[in-house]
Amino acid sequence: MNESVKWLAMQQLLDSALPIGGFSHSFGLETMVQDGRMSRSGQLYAYAAAMLLQSWASSDAMVIKAVYRDAPLADWERLWSVERLVHLQRVASETRSGVEKMGRRLLQLASAIHPQLDWSPLADALRAGACFASHPLSHGYACWLLGLSEERAIQGYFYTCIVTCINSALRLMSMGQTEGQFLIAKLTPLTEEAMKIVEKLAPEEAYSNMPMAELAMMRHERLYSRLFMS
Repeated sequence: MNESVKWLAMQQLLDSALPIGGFSHSFGLETMVQDGRMSRSGQLYAYAAAMLLQSWASSDAMVIKAVYRDAPLADWERLWSVERLVHLQRVASETRSGVEKMGRRLLQLASAIHPQLDWSPLADALRAGACFASHPLSHGYACWLLGLSEERAIQGYFYTCIVTCINSALRLMSMGQTEGQFLIAKLTPLTEEAMKIVEKLAPEEAYSNMPMAELAMMRHERLYSRLFMS
């Protein structure tokens, strides 16, 4: 693929209409809205910014970073180990399940639309139980196979997380589409700061520092009424 085709292939993977199930998961946001702790766009911006800088960059992005370090060397055990480290740091079982479902659906879909690429290391490891094929792993592996740069792969993942968060909020809060798009545009420049965090960390140093969000994710499964799976 030439560079323009690679870029367009990535846009397809980042499209919010891509049917990997992101619309089914709020990852704790629904709990915060029901608690009355998330009712204004300013609060939503602060939450998404914190998730970007304190979780998506320092945790999920480490799996993508490991893909670009380990996949070219076929050091699969090292890569699966990083994914396991990151994935098992997710305290809420609903969240772990949601990230797995999205990742496995992405793997299934990407391998179907790009059958010329070699998906066997990831697919075989998933069947053998050696990895979870979580969302960041499947995203990173797909971007690597497509020949995209590590930086572009990670920034694309950040963008997907931001859009998924805002789209969830649109169904939970009194907020219009224009306001939602404004927040996405306002959050996107923060990916540069997030990339600085990524550059400083080795994959094995992955961590998440969002305890209140984790508690909201854990409590979600016991809400009286729910719109989202997780």
